[in-house]
Amino acid sequence: MSKVKKVVLAYSGGLDTSVIVPWLKNNYQCEIICMCANLGQDEELNGLEAKALASGASKCYIEDLREEFITQYIYPTIRAGAIYERKYLLGTSFARPLIAKRQVEIAEMEGADAVSHGATGKGNDQVRFELTYQALNPKLRVIAPWREWTIRSREDALAYALEFNVPVTATEKSIYSRDRNIWHLSHEGGMLEDPWLEPERAMFQISVDPQDAPPEPEYVEIEFQKGIPKKINGVAIGPISLLTQLNKIGGKHGIGRIDLVENRLVGMKSHGVYETPGGTILMEAHQALEQLCLDKQVFHYKELVAHQYAELVYNGQWFTPLREALDAFVEVTQRYVTGIARLKLYKGQVTLVGRKSPYSLYREDYATFGEEDVYNQQDAEGFIKLFGLPMKVAAMLNLEGVRRGQHDEPDYSKFKRD
Repeated sequence: MSKVKKVVLAYSGGLDTSVIVPWLKNNYQCEIICMCANLGQDEELNGLEAKALASGASKCYIEDLREEFITQYIYPTIRAGAIYERKYLLGTSFARPLIAKRQVEIAEMEGADAVSHGATGKGNDQVRFELTYQALNPKLRVIAPWREWTIRSREDALAYALEFNVPVTATEKSIYSRDRNIWHLSHEGGMLEDPWLEPERAMFQISVDPQDAPPEPEYVEIEFQKGIPKKINGVAIGPISLLTQLNKIGGKHGIGRIDLVENRLVGMKSHGVYETPGGTILMEAHQALEQLCLDKQVFHYKELVAHQYAELVYNGQWFTPLREALDAFVEVTQRYVTGIARLKLYKGQVTLVGRKSPYSLYREDYATFGEEDVYNQQDAEGFIKLFGLPMKVAAMLNLEGVRRGQHDEPDYSKFKRD
């Protein structure tokens, strides 16, 4: 393999990335620097640096990126209203560009000439990592071990770890492949490979079964300023604490479970189950305020933007001019999305029960049937006639027998020039 001096590896401390460290050293004879991003995955980070060093790395960065993750990736996506294929709230999709961005920054700081990741060769994550590398520093070489090595199973990886004295404690594989951060927890594999089977109760980890949720509903109020959540039940709270608290509240009521067969970027379908309790609450609350604060044209056009935004985030195109341009549009739409949404949480359901905003475009006095200066009911007659004019013309032509078929053209010889 061609010469590499120093590589920065996206490192989790799991079996795959632990094995990648000696594999890189054995196959590329290079220095390895590990980088672990704390995105709120709630895994034990203590001892991770020692484990990386024992595996053969020269250095290990453990980066707390939770606040940046929330404010610079999650919040923009909430404001955009981006949901992939009607359900998926993009928890893994927008985490990868942040990890890759920090990898590139460390590589530049350390004088590395390569970056590496543990994503497989048949999933979306390899694209998300590598598009970010290309966007931020295309001179860095990319090493993707899953596309190169002969390891094909967990047993192979454990044998490799044993051969090269990699400190790995896990010997049994969970039947599920999971990805967790402060926004969500995803599940794939195992019995989920058959989309006909109902997911087992024991699979879920951050939300209770709705049947076991409290017998009484809980009400929660979320206050936004310019589309950004700032308070829970009237109490100002920072981004990390806000999402942590909403995850706890939502999880207690079984909120945010979705089951989706999605279309991967690489061309195949996959079946996944996601738990996003706090995120589901925030999305519902934000949408409620937009109902009040956005006019019809902006509201409808923003739905198109939300779809495009979700596509590019899912496809790993975070660092693109299009995403920046869409953010500029979204920023304008959020100028008046300020107010409070009240939600009822009960047995897995989030129900909007109230919203208010100082910038609300809904006015009860305008919407009533009473005669007001702002709306004269007699004006509706002319509006309806003009609005329906194309339909009226078509009907008149049909009645007069002029239109014999969908594609008949007029006889222009009958028309004379003045």
